[in-house]
Amino acid sequence: MGSIPTGLLLARSAGIDPRRAGSGNIGATNVLRTAGRRLGLLTLLGDVAKGVLPTLLAARLAPGETTIALTGLAAFLGHLFPPWLGFRGGKGVATALGVSLVLAPQSALLGALAFFFVVGTTGYVSLASLAGCTVVTVAMLAAHAFAWPAAAVMTVLVIIRHVDNIQRLVRGIEPRTTRPFLRQRP
Repeated sequence: MGSIPTGLLLARSAGIDPRRAGSGNIGATNVLRTAGRRLGLLTLLGDVAKGVLPTLLAARLAPGETTIALTGLAAFLGHLFPPWLGFRGGKGVATALGVSLVLAPQSALLGALAFFFVVGTTGYVSLASLAGCTVVTVAMLAAHAFAWPAAAVMTVLVIIRHVDNIQRLVRGIEPRTTRPFLRQRP
């Protein structure tokens, strides 16, 4: 389920191939930039659902902490490496959020709050994504959640997928997706 290319399918419905537009990524941020808000939001919801549904299904059908965590991790890996796209998928942030919502909802909420705070103060979705994933993992570890190793693997892979963004942030040339809205006005 994780390998369903939500963003690609939705953007194509508008005649856009996100792999050839914007950043070239099939995720919600690039679909937002290239195909508009509605399709960007639908991509976000679809990518979160790709993490929630299989993980929730595993929790219902095969209860066992390891099975549930590995199922969520498999959905996440499917998003990153879909076989029908030559193993070139998205960056995994929304799918990781979906998995985390099932594995440790409180940690996922803290990660989402961190995401919104960082994007609200900086306008950088990439930086907010990195902060949100890191907060989820640290929160799971602090709460002794059974799934913190799965969250750590997802966070490391999200960081690796964002290397280009990190380099642009360091050089000061990363594009903002939104204007910071939590900054104090002079």
